[in-house]
Amino acid sequence: MTSHEYNPLLFLWWRVFAQVVEQGSLSGAAKHIGLSRAVVSYHIKKLEAHLEVRLLNRSTRSISLTEEGEAYYQSCKVIADQANTANKQIENMKSEPMGLIRITCPVNAGLETIVPALNEFKRLYPKIELDVMLTDEIVNIINQGIDLAIRGAPLVDSGLQATKLCVLKTCLCGSVEYFNKYGRPETPADLSSHDWVMYKPQKKVLHLNKGSRSFSIEMKGSITTNNASARTAFIEGGHGIGRVPTYDAWPKVKQGSLETVLDDYQFSDITIYGVFPPGATDSKKVRLLLDFLKAYFDKKIRNLEQSIL
Repeated sequence: MTSHEYNPLLFLWWRVFAQVVEQGSLSGAAKHIGLSRAVVSYHIKKLEAHLEVRLLNRSTRSISLTEEGEAYYQSCKVIADQANTANKQIENMKSEPMGLIRITCPVNAGLETIVPALNEFKRLYPKIELDVMLTDEIVNIINQGIDLAIRGAPLVDSGLQATKLCVLKTCLCGSVEYFNKYGRPETPADLSSHDWVMYKPQKKVLHLNKGSRSFSIEMKGSITTNNASARTAFIEGGHGIGRVPTYDAWPKVKQGSLETVLDDYQFSDITIYGVFPPGATDSKKVRLLLDFLKAYFDKKIRNLEQSIL
């Protein structure tokens, strides 16, 4: 590797190279940075020509680092991280928050709660841009460049961070048609003889409590789905009973399409988390969104509980 005079394009090349390594492909880096794949490839070639060394081994399906590339990446990553920190510091000094926040959340929770919340957030901070991905799949937020993921499960990836946004109560319900046909369960033991509409992210064992007594019921049924809205629709259709977040079930209970059972028992709550990459909360706009969502959910849950009472 030979020495060269300072090149003003070097920082851009460093950033592109670091993203190619972290995203695992030219296409992934292009999507994350907002450039075309051809432009990313061009910058990598210019960087290698500048350094007079090959940094990447390329094939039609994959890329890998050369020994020189591995050493160079470590230096580039430090520089890129320092630049990101500097950008966030400048952003936090602005009087009016602005910039892009990329968010992902489950489809039903997104449509029912997150999108309405973001509507209000956007009115408060009109210069903040929102890119919202609704999917019931677990997205790799690092690879996809996501700033915040809304998830209803504890954090399992130690490379991420999380904060609790709210706790949702759940209830057991079924349609009037179903209960007229198969009867209403009066005790936990009765549940074993009923059909269930099962939600794939949840375990197939239902836990419920009453006082100091606890019960575990294995759920069996002919319908399983990974979509919360579809689960509720199948329950409304009379295909079985299911455990549903109270915020989702209660409007349908008031309409008369669903009925709750075993109301004197307690079912497992669903804790909603905001999951984000390390350092994401250094950004003022992300902190604002997290604080807003906590306050928004707290208000909505209190209003729902009052309406039920």
